[in-house]
Amino acid sequence: MSRFALMLHRELRLALRQGSDSLMVVAFFVLAVVLFPFGVGPEPNVLERVAAGVLWVNALLASMLSLDRLYQGDYEDGSLELLVLAPAPLELLVAAKVAAHWLTTGLPLLLAAPLLAILMHMNPEGFLVLELSLLLGTPALSLIGSVGAALVLGARRGGVLLSLLILPLYVPILIFGAGAIDAALHGFPANSHLVILAALLLGALPLGLFASSAALRQATE
Repeated sequence: MSRFALMLHRELRLALRQGSDSLMVVAFFVLAVVLFPFGVGPEPNVLERVAAGVLWVNALLASMLSLDRLYQGDYEDGSLELLVLAPAPLELLVAAKVAAHWLTTGLPLLLAAPLLAILMHMNPEGFLVLELSLLLGTPALSLIGSVGAALVLGARRGGVLLSLLILPLYVPILIFGAGAIDAALHGFPANSHLVILAALLLGALPLGLFASSAALRQATE
């Protein structure tokens, strides 16, 4: 745990030093949701009906913006090879990278979501489920995105390839995240959707760490 804490501290310092990435993610999320009413009209009933899907789709796309730089800096300056050869398990590095990515991108999205839900005229009864679904879903997005970011290291136009790799894997999280909010807004229990999101997160945790580590070893050979 001490090694993980040191790696997480390093990753957070590097991420905060490049604070533009976090600002870009939040700015994209806010602007995309704010612009949506201009496209479909300001009718509260229409906005409320599509609020869950709009918020989740934009949160998903916003979380992807900084994924292509998750390992790119370490790969370009050669520090990734040192981290791969270090005595500490490489999975610790991946876990620290993913945790730092979520803290600097997923957590700000989580905090901004209720304000944007008000803009979309969402019923306050759905706010808690919105936060819970994002709390369970956004870490899974970071874990899956980590695998894609490791696989495209060194590839030309890696950002485009990354999107093609991970977007199909994001679909189940999107379906159950938006479905949980819709269920709560229509008076149905959202527990089943949230349990499935938790199961997806628990499945993505070991698979994401080990698959990312394997891809990083392959990239440094």
